[in-house]
Amino acid sequence: MNELSIGWIGVGRMGLQICRRLLSAGCDVSAYNRTPEKLAPLVAEGAKTVDSPAKLADRDIVFTMVADPDAFVTVTIGAEGLFSVDGAAPGFLIDSSTISHEASEKVRARAEAQGTVLLAAPVSGNPKVARAGRLTVVASGPLDAYERVKPYLQLFGSGVSYVGEGDLARLVKICHNLLLGVVTQSLTEITVLAEKAGVSRADFMSFINQSVMGSTFTKYKTPAFVNLDFTPTFTGHLLRKDFELGLEAGREQNVPLPTAALVHQLVIALIGSGRGDQDFATLLLQEADASGIRLQPENVEVSDGLS
Repeated sequence: MNELSIGWIGVGRMGLQICRRLLSAGCDVSAYNRTPEKLAPLVAEGAKTVDSPAKLADRDIVFTMVADPDAFVTVTIGAEGLFSVDGAAPGFLIDSSTISHEASEKVRARAEAQGTVLLAAPVSGNPKVARAGRLTVVASGPLDAYERVKPYLQLFGSGVSYVGEGDLARLVKICHNLLLGVVTQSLTEITVLAEKAGVSRADFMSFINQSVMGSTFTKYKTPAFVNLDFTPTFTGHLLRKDFELGLEAGREQNVPLPTAALVHQLVIALIGSGRGDQDFATLLLQEADASGIRLQPENVEVSDGLS
């Protein structure tokens, strides 16, 4: 597929894997990253690179996948941002970050002034999920624009859901991440309960994964829970950011979120303990600490359900 030229801003763990999928499908990809060294794997696979977001203004579609609202504003309407060149702008800007409504509206106004359609298209999954082709996308924005770019979003993984106009996709992703944190905390509690009573984590997770409560998520977190491999897929800092966006949305919509509010405090405690840069599954260690037990890797070969 090479009908429309692609620009990509933000080659982190997830962005790298998605860019690889676009390249393998034959897309014409030019990429920018704040740390240029991270672009080397993409160059080896056929991508072109630029040294500023502004140099992607001639692309048909530009995707952004950055860490926070400030970064999104900087790479789009900053001094060397995508829209800093008069008379040049992509036809579509597709943001796959999880950012605030305020940042999105600020960029949307500038995009519209330069003739660019902004769509929100956050994703569900982690780099391993992306490599396995099982990433999912939720999208929102003008329907005709969505239909035009849908074939490229479908290359991300296993499915795309369109949820309406404007920024609705961002709210859906925030709701998703609230559930992610709440489910993870619940899973840590019951896992520690079972272990303290004498059940190995490998046996317990095997049962959960085969039960009606098992899911893609419980399966791909099983290696972390059993062998305590907390190589980051999504950090405590990022989970805190999304919980704070979710709690803010709850206040705006007058929807009480008592369970999410409690887990938010536990995530703050996780960061306070020095684990904020580790995978958020270290909530398991925090629960074990609170329960008076010290976990050890079980060194059991277990499946993540992805391979």
